[in-house]
Amino acid sequence: MSTLAAAPAPQAGSARITSWRLLVNNRLATAGLVLLGTILLLTALAPILPLPDPNATAPADRLKPVLTAGHLLGTDQLGRDILSRLLWGTRVSVAVGFAATFIAAGIGSAIGIVAGYAGGRIDNAMMRGIDMLMAFPYILLALAIVAALGPGLMNALYAIALVNIPFFARNVRGVTLGYAHREFVDAARLSGKGNLSIILTEVLPNVMPVIVITMSTTAGWMILETAGLSFLGLGAQPPQADLGSMLGEGRAQLFTAPHVSIVPGVMIFLIVISLNVLGDGIRDVLDPRLRSGALARPGPVTEVARDRTAPASTADDAVLVIEKLETGFRQGGEFIPAVRGVSLHVKPGECLGLIGESGSGKSVTALSVMGLVASPPGVIRNGAVYVGNEDVLSMPETRLIAKRGSRVAYVFQDPLTTLHPMVAIGRQVEESIAAHQAISAADCRKKAIELLEKVGIPDARARSVHYPHQLSGGQRQRVGIAMALANDPEIMIADEPTTALDVTVQARILELLRDLQRERGMALLFITHDFGIVSEFCDRVAVMKDGEIVETGETRQVLADPQHAYTKRLIACVPELGTGARFLDRVATLFAEDKKEVA
Repeated sequence: MSTLAAAPAPQAGSARITSWRLLVNNRLATAGLVLLGTILLLTALAPILPLPDPNATAPADRLKPVLTAGHLLGTDQLGRDILSRLLWGTRVSVAVGFAATFIAAGIGSAIGIVAGYAGGRIDNAMMRGIDMLMAFPYILLALAIVAALGPGLMNALYAIALVNIPFFARNVRGVTLGYAHREFVDAARLSGKGNLSIILTEVLPNVMPVIVITMSTTAGWMILETAGLSFLGLGAQPPQADLGSMLGEGRAQLFTAPHVSIVPGVMIFLIVISLNVLGDGIRDVLDPRLRSGALARPGPVTEVARDRTAPASTADDAVLVIEKLETGFRQGGEFIPAVRGVSLHVKPGECLGLIGESGSGKSVTALSVMGLVASPPGVIRNGAVYVGNEDVLSMPETRLIAKRGSRVAYVFQDPLTTLHPMVAIGRQVEESIAAHQAISAADCRKKAIELLEKVGIPDARARSVHYPHQLSGGQRQRVGIAMALANDPEIMIADEPTTALDVTVQARILELLRDLQRERGMALLFITHDFGIVSEFCDRVAVMKDGEIVETGETRQVLADPQHAYTKRLIACVPELGTGARFLDRVATLFAEDKKEVA
C-alpha cells in the first residue's frame, strides 16, 4: 500500500466541471456564499416578515435585553425593535456599499485598462490624476466631500465611490501592463482588430478576475466606510437606520446595554468576512485555468490511489522499471487516464527512446517516475515504478524527494521556464549540488564551474554570474544538463530537450548527452517525437500512442521492420533527401489510411 497521499476512487460525473461545482469545491467560498445569501435573503424578506415598524418608538420598552418576548434582539434607547432596524438597516448599508463598489469598479477599471493599454502620455496623464486623489487619506477625503455636499446617504455614496476609484485604477493598470504587449495581443493587432475590440476581447477577460477580487474586498471596505460616515452623522439621517447609525446611537449605552451596539457590529463583521471569502471563490470560477478543479497548491508528490495495484518488477537487470503504470487526472468527478498500462525498463548505460505525437502521454509517464505530476488534479491509480529494487510509489514523501536529483535527474524541454530568471546560472548549479551534498561553499562553487565547463559553456567562470536571459537557447539547455549531472545520477530523463533549438544546436546537445551518458554509464530515457533523432541516438525505442505503448524493440529492428501501423506512419514522417513531392504524397496517403481506420 502506498505511503503517499491517498486518492479516493473516481466516481462517475461530468467530464467538464461546472462553475457552480468549482465554486462549492472551495469550502471557505461556500461558507461565505451561504452566510451572505442568508443575510441578503432575510433583508429581502424584511417587508413581509412579521416585524414591528423599525421607526416606531416605545419609551416604556427602552433597552430591553436580547431574547425579550416580542423583541428577539431587544430594543434600543427609544424602545425601537433592534431586529427590525437591523434588517432594514442592513438593506440600506448593503445597497449603498454595492452601488458604490460598482461605480468605483466601473470608472476605476476603465481608467486602469485604458492607461495600461495605451501607455505613453495617456497613461501619464491618467495616473497623475489618480496620484492626486491618492495623495489624500481616503477617509479624510470622503469626509471633505460629504462636508462640501452636505450630510445624506446619497452624498456618502458618491464620496465613498470617488475615493475608491484609485484602488481599482492602480490594480487594473498594473495587470493590464502585463498583458498589453503579450504575444496574443500582438496577434490580435495583426489580425486587424481595433483597439476597442482588443480591450474588450483580449485584455478584459484576463483582467476580470482581478477586478472581481478587488470588488469583493472593496465592497467590504465600502460598507465599513459608509457605516463610518453614518456613525459620525454624515450618512443616513434619522429616523432612517443603517448599520453605522445604529452603532453611533448605541455607543452611549455601551456599558449599560452593550447589545444595542454589538448587534450591528457583528452584522458588519459577518457581511465583510463573507464578501472576502466569496470573492476568492468567484475569482476561481472566472479563471478558465482552474476548470480542472485544481483549487489548491499542488502537493510535493503525485497523489497515489490507496487501492493501487503494484506489480513486481519483471527486469532485475534494469536500473529503471515501469510496470503497468496508469496515471490520469481528475476532472469534475471523473478520472481521465493519460497513461494506461505502460511498462518500460532501462538498463545501466542504455538509452531508451520514448516516441509519440504530442499528447500521447510521454511527459506524464516521465513525470510519474519521481511523482512530479501535479496533484491536484493528477493521480497515479495503478502500477509501480522501480528505481533499482525500490518501488518509488511506496516511498515516504521525504525519501522520494531526496531521490530527485540524486538518483534520478531531469532535463526539461524549455530551460527558459525551468531556470530561475532572477538567479545567476552558477548559483542555480550550486543549489543543485548543495541540495544533496554537504560540502563547503568554496568547493560547491568550484564544482559548479567544473560542471559548466563539462557541458561546454565557454568561459564558464565569467558566464556563471550571468542570468538565463543573457544566454542563448542552447547554452540554457547546457545549464539544465549541468544541473541534472550535479549529483552523478544513475538515471537521466530528457524530455524533448532539443525541441526549441535549431538543427545545429540540436546536434551539439545530442552529442553532449551521448558523450556524458557513455562517460558516466547513466541510463537515459529520451523523450522525443522525431524518429530521426531516435535512429541516431537511442539503443531501443518504445512507441507511444494515446497513453499506451504500441511497440517496443531494438531501434534498428523497429526501423527496419515496424510492426504497428502507427510506427510506420511516424517513420514515414521523417523527411528523406531527394524524395521531393513524393514525401508529401506518402505522408498524405498514410494519414488518409489512418482516418479510414478510425472511421
